[in-house]
Amino acid sequence: MNVLSIDVLIVGAGIIGAACADALAAEGLSVMVVEREATGSGATAAGMGHLVVMDDNPAELALTSYSLALWRQLAGADPVAHECSGCGTIWIAADDEEMAAARDKHVTMQAHGIACEMLDAAALYAHEPQLRPGLSGGLRVGGDAIVYPPKSAALLLARAQSRGAQVRTGQVQAITGHGVLLADGSELHADRVLVANGSASVQLLPELPIRPKKGHIVITDRYPGLIRHQLVELGYIKSAHAASGDSVAFNLQPRPTGQLLIGSSRQFDVTDKTVEPAILARMLAHAASFVPALADLNALRCWTGLRAASSDGLPLLGPHPSRPNVWLATGHEGLGITTSLASAQLLAAQIAGRQAQIPIAPYLPARFGQLGISNG
Repeated sequence: MNVLSIDVLIVGAGIIGAACADALAAEGLSVMVVEREATGSGATAAGMGHLVVMDDNPAELALTSYSLALWRQLAGADPVAHECSGCGTIWIAADDEEMAAARDKHVTMQAHGIACEMLDAAALYAHEPQLRPGLSGGLRVGGDAIVYPPKSAALLLARAQSRGAQVRTGQVQAITGHGVLLADGSELHADRVLVANGSASVQLLPELPIRPKKGHIVITDRYPGLIRHQLVELGYIKSAHAASGDSVAFNLQPRPTGQLLIGSSRQFDVTDKTVEPAILARMLAHAASFVPALADLNALRCWTGLRAASSDGLPLLGPHPSRPNVWLATGHEGLGITTSLASAQLLAAQIAGRQAQIPIAPYLPARFGQLGISNG
């Protein structure tokens, strides 16, 4: 039997696991990351890579704004390596009701020092002339950005390795009382096991309040300059936080290559990653209703991914309340890229026993009562 002892064993080398490995290795801990496939090959590779401040509740705003500050330090030091673009986001208001929502967001973000500006209809079309006529305006958040997530995950993991972290290919079959058991029969001993493998975390810990949300994305050929900002409808919030059912929302992103990423869709509890033509067609038709020129563009590829959605919309970051030495960094839904760096810092602060930069209570797994019941 292969027995190896380490401080923290991380399950998953997506953006969350890679960021945690980097942060924990920076604390001087011995770290091993176990990944069954390639670095960043799961939800990390499937995501749009937006770095966006979200203000649906105070905890989400605190986590996203803290993480964007960390991203500016990381990607700002080498934007080419991360394929980072400071395109900003425009939240599009289709009508008076959504303009009121935009004004509410504006007040909230300004109160927290986030640079943003209201756009009337004329200003909206000056920024994005390809939008359909008749929209009311929107909110522009200039500090939002995009990265290429698999590359960022690989860079974080490489930096973790330069700090002494190890990476091992393998399938974690079970968490044991003193580490993990791999599918090949190997047993790895660790003082702590950090589960950071997104929607697959429920395979190891079935009690987690996490459900998969399947999403589709399309990438086009190169059309540089067609749009300049990430464009998101304010109606997106309604579909992103729907409790059930299938939904689509307008989310369009310009990549540094000149290509466009078109999203988004959400399907609860669907784990088959097959592209579904019906929901794809619905998503594309909805996107073209905002930017009519999309209907004439050449799509190169489409794919799906599985978001790990917690039941209250916030990630689980901290110790499992009834499984000794098991820690969690999962449940990020569609904000895993955005919040990865802050999530890693909150984990590292807890494990190192120091004060975190923002209050950690909203993200602690112990907020879910069912996790306090012993699972044997």
